[in-house]
Amino acid sequence: MKISKDDIEVKMEIPGAVIRQKTEFGDASGLGKISGEYFSLSEGVDTTPLFMGLEGNLCQCPHWGYILSGQVTTTDASGFEETVKAEDLFYWPAGHNVKVNADAEIIMFSSQLEHTHVINHMIEKTKG
Repeated sequence: MKISKDDIEVKMEIPGAVIRQKTEFGDASGLGKISGEYFSLSEGVDTTPLFMGLEGNLCQCPHWGYILSGQVTTTDASGFEETVKAEDLFYWPAGHNVKVNADAEIIMFSSQLEHTHVINHMIEKTKG
């Protein structure tokens, strides 16, 4: 299966961030359905306030992906930081926050059920 970025549904758009999610993108044994996602994020975006209220105030969904451009730092519950930059493949285990260090374009694959829950939580946070 393939899909163009422009054909992926925009699930959330706020200043500095466009989140696209294609559900039913595949099935990863043991994880259930996965979604293919394309995030466009501006420098300075920090997910910390958007994840407040989730378990541990962190994204509890694992992600596998590739940074097309930009630079992003994740921080886990223990405070460990890891920075990924353009052309890096990455795996972010459940339990992280994200800060964008430089405008970024990111392709991710995530557990559909878990990440849809996180995205819906973020959408609700932006309404309040």
